[in-house]
Amino acid sequence: MTSRHAILIVDDEEQIQRMLRPTLLAQDYDVFAAADGGEALSLLQQHPISALILDLGLPDRDGKEIIAHVRKTSSVPIIVLSARGSVDEKVLCLDLGANDYVAKPFPVGELLARLRVALRGRGAPSLDQFSQGALSIDFAKRRLALHGRQFRLSARECDLLKVLLRANGEIVGHQQIIAAVWPDNAGADAQYVRVLVNQLRQKLETSLPGADFPGANFLVTEPGFGYRAALDVL
Repeated sequence: MTSRHAILIVDDEEQIQRMLRPTLLAQDYDVFAAADGGEALSLLQQHPISALILDLGLPDRDGKEIIAHVRKTSSVPIIVLSARGSVDEKVLCLDLGANDYVAKPFPVGELLARLRVALRGRGAPSLDQFSQGALSIDFAKRRLALHGRQFRLSARECDLLKVLLRANGEIVGHQQIIAAVWPDNAGADAQYVRVLVNQLRQKLETSLPGADFPGANFLVTEPGFGYRAALDVL
């Protein structure tokens, strides 16, 4: 498995943190979070951050000060995420060295697309292989083996498994899955996810040695929330 990009979210809005953190984790990013500028600068010194998602209205200083400070020593991509939508504010941020500017409220898919663009050419990592218990997956070759039986995965089945496995048994919501598997399809909804999960379940269950084998419950539906991978059954 290759190393992963680390994204630093700098925003004092708890709602933004709660929404972005699991979404970025589902996209195979490591995630750090700071609620003010001082904490952000400290994390930048302690960890190899690949990109910043930066709010301007921080409790201890203006986000533009963070941009100016970071640009003295680093070319790390900075995406401003702010409720300030004036042209002058955008120009100031871009002139200081921000790579992009996204106004709140924002579509998650758009922010993820802009993040991918900002990271392009910086050695974007990926999950190459996964192995636990009787299950092994080669994502590069799109092959899954379970109890010695092998079959091919579609690209979207691979994306779905990556999202669920990266969550390490935690629930992944429908919107997070949609953002990961159908990032450019604005019409995708929960029904798309249900169909894909059922499609993958059929493949997994045909590879099981018996109907009572607990691996049949590997893909767990959490009604009203989303799905999770039950790693303990493997």
